[in-house]
Amino acid sequence: MDRVVRWGVLATGGIAATFAEDLRSLPGSEVVAVASRTETSARAFAERFGIPRAYGDWAALAADDEVDVVYVATPHSAHREAAALCLEAGKHVLCEKAFTLNAREAEELVKLARDRGLFLMEAMWTYCNPVVRRMAELVRDGAIGDIRTVQADFGITGPFGAGHRLRDPALGGGALLDLGVYPVSFAQLLLGEPDRVQADALLSPEGVDLHTAMLLGWSEAGATALLNCSIVADTPRTASITGTKGRIDFPPGFFYPERFVLHRPGHDPEEFTAEGHGAAGGSGGSGEGLRGLQFEQAEVARALRAGETESPLVPLDGSLAVMRTLDAVRDRIGVRYPADG
Repeated sequence: MDRVVRWGVLATGGIAATFAEDLRSLPGSEVVAVASRTETSARAFAERFGIPRAYGDWAALAADDEVDVVYVATPHSAHREAAALCLEAGKHVLCEKAFTLNAREAEELVKLARDRGLFLMEAMWTYCNPVVRRMAELVRDGAIGDIRTVQADFGITGPFGAGHRLRDPALGGGALLDLGVYPVSFAQLLLGEPDRVQADALLSPEGVDLHTAMLLGWSEAGATALLNCSIVADTPRTASITGTKGRIDFPPGFFYPERFVLHRPGHDPEEFTAEGHGAAGGSGGSGEGLRGLQFEQAEVARALRAGETESPLVPLDGSLAVMRTLDAVRDRIGVRYPADG
């Protein structure tokens, strides 16, 4: 595919709007269609972003021959249904995080995409961020030695009333799938799937997690991760990786960072940024002028042009592993969704 990558956007909520806005200024890509459950919502979204076609049902978007890839931006509870509809229609798919409600649904989507030879990727934009990629490269190269601890948190305050989607089990509500997926994915980017999962949580009257603390362990690596997520507490939203030879600290907003600091005994702190100029001489991967969701958008376009069905930055096996960990956490804290069966 050497022409413009033509996107369809499925859903019209806040993240879909951010996606459409960022794609506007990404060279070589454009949104050509949008779908919602109502034509009114789809048309309003299309007018806002100058999208030529609007559909009042998902199937019409999936059947649009002018769409190459669909961005699924529905609530978690509809990810499997929406993504499967598009894959079955022969469309490539970028699906928002958390990938699905549970690992079983994720496995079904991955099998469907692989059986049909179609591209599928979880929209874990953090993995595509050049600063995070540079950090992972440094860790792989032994800059901080063997990892011993990872700490990360993502908490916000609403308030979110009883009628909000974040309080609705049927929609995959709670802190874990919306926010906890970030620290869990961050830890597993570095260490893979843990073999020990412990968790504790404060649950809402509806049965979703308002605040969850997780302790993950990797026996062979000798590493642990202390992770938190919350929809009732405004946490620092920072991350830190400590190894036997040093430490890497991310400031608030670790999941879309512009910099991190490497600390090593006997050395001045080294700051790494996307632009490649550090406060103490550090360097980072090139951001190539991209911002926000454009990193993941550009990765999808690159993969499609290369004929790839999976992204090496956000591999499907990694997304499956994260979903298994999230399932394990929910099992420990007693959160079940209707779709779990």
